[in-house]
Amino acid sequence: MGRVTTPALIENLEDLWMANRGLQTSESVRRVQVEDALVDTGAMILSLPTNLIQQLGLKSTGQKRTMTAGGPRTTSVYQAVKLTVQDRDCTVDVLEVPDAVPVLIGQVPLEILDFVIDMPNRRLIGNPAHGGQQMFEMY
Repeated sequence: MGRVTTPALIENLEDLWMANRGLQTSESVRRVQVEDALVDTGAMILSLPTNLIQQLGLKSTGQKRTMTAGGPRTTSVYQAVKLTVQDRDCTVDVLEVPDAVPVLIGQVPLEILDFVIDMPNRRLIGNPAHGGQQMFEMY
């Protein structure tokens, strides 16, 4: 398939809510700009390395069974973040991966953001079935 990466902004959703309510400044919102998040349609959700989870100050919400390249395991799940890619954003929970693993943008956020992979050019594009514009399918 080839490697497809994209810039992504990941923000602490709780911090955004606090800033929206005037309880903290927008400058104090914890956020991470990743220049080369790996688009991984084999993954289901957004996965972040431990060091970025700590940098964002995310709280654990529990454990989930996951299937990895190394087989089944239990993985920590963290509170939702705001994920922004190409001016489209969504709210999504986070799975933890080791620091050696890149940020993985899985199929669920891609569906919400309405992106598909342009294989010949190895890049993300807006879904051509929707004229390239983000659309939520309701059926």
